[in-house]
Amino acid sequence: MNTRDWPIRAKLTALVIGPVTALLALWIFATSLTFGPALDLLAARTLLYDLGRPGEAVVAELQRERRLSVVQLAGDTTLPALAEQRTRTDQAVAELRRRVGGPDLRDAADDLLNARLDQLLSALDALPAGRGFIDAGKVDRAGAIGLYSGMTGSAFQAFAAMAILPDNQLNRETLALTALGRSRELLGQTDALLAGALTAGRYAEGEHEQLVRSIDNQRFLIEAAVADLPEAQRAEYERFTEEEAYVRLHALQDALIRSRDLPADLDVRGWESSQAAVWQGLRDFELRGADDLAERSVPMAVGILVRLAATGLLGLLAIVICLLVALRGGRSLARRLTGVRTAALEMAEHRLPDVVARLRRGEDVDVAREAPELDHGSDEIGQVGRAFNDVRRTAVQAAVDEVTLRRGLSEVFLNLARRSQGLVHRQLALLDRLERQTEDPDELEGLFQVDHLATRLRRHAEDLVILAGAPPGRGWRSPVAAVDVVRGAISEVESYDRVDVGEVQPAGVLGRAVGDVIHLLAELIENATAFSPPGTRVDVTGRSVPDGYAIEITDHGLGMSPQALADGNHKLSRAPEFDPADSARLGLFVVARLAARHGVRVELRLATPAGTTATVLLPADLMTDEPPIGPTGPDERRMARVTRLSTLPRPRTARPSRERPESAVVPVSAGRGSSVEPPVDGDGLPRRVRRRGPANRPRPAVADTPAHWSPDEARRAMSALQAGTARGRRDGARAAADRLRGTTPAAATARAAEPSPPAPAPEPPIATERDA
Repeated sequence: MNTRDWPIRAKLTALVIGPVTALLALWIFATSLTFGPALDLLAARTLLYDLGRPGEAVVAELQRERRLSVVQLAGDTTLPALAEQRTRTDQAVAELRRRVGGPDLRDAADDLLNARLDQLLSALDALPAGRGFIDAGKVDRAGAIGLYSGMTGSAFQAFAAMAILPDNQLNRETLALTALGRSRELLGQTDALLAGALTAGRYAEGEHEQLVRSIDNQRFLIEAAVADLPEAQRAEYERFTEEEAYVRLHALQDALIRSRDLPADLDVRGWESSQAAVWQGLRDFELRGADDLAERSVPMAVGILVRLAATGLLGLLAIVICLLVALRGGRSLARRLTGVRTAALEMAEHRLPDVVARLRRGEDVDVAREAPELDHGSDEIGQVGRAFNDVRRTAVQAAVDEVTLRRGLSEVFLNLARRSQGLVHRQLALLDRLERQTEDPDELEGLFQVDHLATRLRRHAEDLVILAGAPPGRGWRSPVAAVDVVRGAISEVESYDRVDVGEVQPAGVLGRAVGDVIHLLAELIENATAFSPPGTRVDVTGRSVPDGYAIEITDHGLGMSPQALADGNHKLSRAPEFDPADSARLGLFVVARLAARHGVRVELRLATPAGTTATVLLPADLMTDEPPIGPTGPDERRMARVTRLSTLPRPRTARPSRERPESAVVPVSAGRGSSVEPPVDGDGLPRRVRRRGPANRPRPAVADTPAHWSPDEARRAMSALQAGTARGRRDGARAAADRLRGTTPAAATARAAEPSPPAPAPEPPIATERDA
């Protein structure tokens, strides 16, 4: 049985209950051992009066009936006295059966005595059949003597089983009285043998030998029994043996032993009178001895009970005292240990977390006040309490130091991140100006790559800001279309060319959450591209749901195990504290922080047939109607730079149309100091046209067959076309806005040449056919 996990109160209770229970069991055992003999002594009177007296009466009546039965078998006539004797015998047997059948005798008797009583009753059951054989003359004198002697023998066996008293002297006296009764039985057998021989005029075959054995056994039993009697009873018996009847009977027995035949000069009357006197004297002696035993057993039992009561009370009092002391000590130990445990739990579950929370809120914490000294005494428990006091102070001080260290690290992260953000914003602004001033395809391609790297660097700098617990710097005042938010997130991913934008239902995201949502989606898309094979695609879709707007990002990789999904969803469901040891899951930490800031729910699940799907549920309070197309304000222009998107109607498929309608024409700068009227698209943005070179520039020969470009040449051409298209649209938008406000095209051109503010910088382009 493992008791290691038992509560301390249960252990102390077991320590107390175990010894006390053992002591109580020992007390009960000792009491029962003493109480049992006392009950046996008290039961001696029951055995005497319910078995001894009725049984002795049955034996006496059987002995008389035996003598008359033998005389009748030896003669030729029926004796009327035999019938009368049988009636007296039946009455004695009936009384014995009544006493034996009662509950008092059976309860006082042990197993051996009960078995002897059953044997006696069985032997008495054969009495009617034996009488029938005697009346029919089917048995001889020896058979009749054997029948009655068997019944009396069963009675004496029952008397011997009564010697179960706890006192050895009483048991010896009981057995001695039983032996006297057996000697009297042998005296009766001798009288029955002699009466039958006298009636028949001679001994039957073997009767003389049986008579001699009976006399010898009777004398031996008397000598052995008298030796175990008390001194007073031995003296009384000695006086009884000196009486005339006993002496005459002894002399007649000697004469019968010497003569093998009946002595001719045998004094029959003398035998009968002396035998009857001795038999009755022995019976009276036995009864007086039995009464004396019963009388002496009662005071002895009372004395044992008195001693038992005194001993039992003292033992019970000792048990109660031990129990009270043990319970008091156990309760004291349990209370003190419970106090130590309560203090430990309070420190671990309430005080220490409260101290840490207050420290994180910037509050001052007094270590001495938060970890006061607790007095638990001067013993071992008190020493444990003092050690715990030291542990509490150390824990609180460690929490203060740790939070102080975390706060310092956060400030370092934030300082480094702000510096990096400023540099990255300046770098992106510079790249934006260089892109507008450069027309060489190779240079534009390199600038776009540096622009893309700078955009990713800006996101990583924002990660440091988020780790420090501060909000990122990017923000919008006006709502932004959901499809533009998705494209802005894709533009911040390294493998943006592997991302397909599927159906994105019209919706708008409030400006206060646009930057964080772009960052959140970028982290998830980055994970999707990083943990899927390079040759697979990543699908991004968006749809309106009853409680907000759901954006799904699905990769087609190997997927995640159920345990990894559960761990990831657990981290995404709350905003955990940053753990430097878990830097491998930094993206999940950033996503969880951003989601918690705006109440966004992010869930990972297995995709079909393979891969992982990340579902981002934007709450309804972050969503609005999709804003109109056209960058008319600074937020819209920033979004256009971020996403590299045109102002054409936003397609909802992964591969938009190439068709562009031609309509109006607006003035736009064609070079330094000159302007042309280029054609414009239907949304007011100019459409880039080939510029004519000097007149002396040689015209290239037109080949009859189309030229075959290498992949690199085609890529450079498409990049140049994309850059020119984007720049023309921006310049056209500015020109249209200036014309509405009354600004000349020259002024608009001059403003376009001014450096942009160090706000969020332009992002790398998303290579889609629409932008191409």
